[in-house]
Amino acid sequence: MGQKVHPVGFRLGVSKDWQAKWYADRNYTELLQEDLKIRAAIASKYAADDVSRVDIERAANQVTVTVFTARPGIVIGRGGQRVDEMRLILEQVAGKRVRLNIMEVARPEQDAYLVARSIAQQIQRRISHRRAMKQAISRAMDSGAQGIKVRCSGRLTGSEYSRKETLYQGRVPLHTLRADIDYAQVVAHTTLGCTGIKVWIYKGDIISEAEKLHVEAPPVVSPVEGEGLGEEVKVEDEAKAEDEVKIEEEAKVEEEVKVAGEAKIEEEVKVEEEVKVAGEANVGEEAKLAEKPKVKEKPKPKERPKVKEKAEVKAKAKEQPKAKEEAEVKEKPKAEEKPKVREQPEAKEKPKAKAKEKPKAKEKAEVETPED
Repeated sequence: MGQKVHPVGFRLGVSKDWQAKWYADRNYTELLQEDLKIRAAIASKYAADDVSRVDIERAANQVTVTVFTARPGIVIGRGGQRVDEMRLILEQVAGKRVRLNIMEVARPEQDAYLVARSIAQQIQRRISHRRAMKQAISRAMDSGAQGIKVRCSGRLTGSEYSRKETLYQGRVPLHTLRADIDYAQVVAHTTLGCTGIKVWIYKGDIISEAEKLHVEAPPVVSPVEGEGLGEEVKVEDEAKAEDEVKIEEEAKVEEEVKVAGEAKIEEEVKVEEEVKVAGEANVGEEAKLAEKPKVKEKPKPKERPKVKEKAEVKAKAKEQPKAKEEAEVKEKPKAEEKPKVREQPEAKEKPKAKAKEKPKAKEKAEVETPED
């Protein structure tokens, strides 16, 4: 929203003028169709002659057509031959007497339609759109433009998807009504489709005559010889007196400002002292409050013996069954030692029997040896 307002239509009646100047009550549609046919005929006849704008004015039985072009010599032709041909064509289209005027565009680099058309022609010749845009911007800025913006949209560089590219330099204040902004839109017909080119050129501000009068200084009138000299002296004295009064008033104002500043400084010092006193009081109160809970926290050590007593009771309760178990364990071995004493001789008798048997075997061996 708010980005689609035509810059020329937005400024009509302020800094721009109409391209068709006539009035009609009943035959409005017929006259409008005549205007469209005239413009189409001029565009077809001067297609390659850099025609920028066509203005149409209507009188009672006459139509005045003004063609603005960057190449007036080509449009006029030798001896005005092409102009006469074009006049006859327009009279046939309009059915009235036509007066044809040719006007030259002083700076074609600052004409939005001509710039957009040159970019479109380059795109049709398969030149890079970015290069054409940059060249147009540099030429416009070199010729004296204060700002320019160029936008191309379509299947740029032969891509499958359409996109937009915008390049600008300087500033283009579209919301300023007195800004002289020229706008044009041209379509480039390529093999891949249509590519739209839009151009905005900012040439400066248009200042009205009333504003110029306010801005310009009043002219100085030289006095006539022997007349008005005394009045000039009085004027100078009055000016001096007024300057002195102004100086005195400024001095008074400065003194008042100084006094007010000193009073503010004193008040700030008092406030800082009060803040310090209040801060110290708060610190003292916080210290007192911090000390009180320390005195009250003494009962905490009293609770520790209770914990110790409980722990000792639990330990004693655990130690009592352990003592009983140890007593029972000590008593049991006494009863069991008796069978162990009885079993000891049996364990010792076995090795004695073995020891006694070994010598018997030796004796048998000794008895067998002499007999052999």
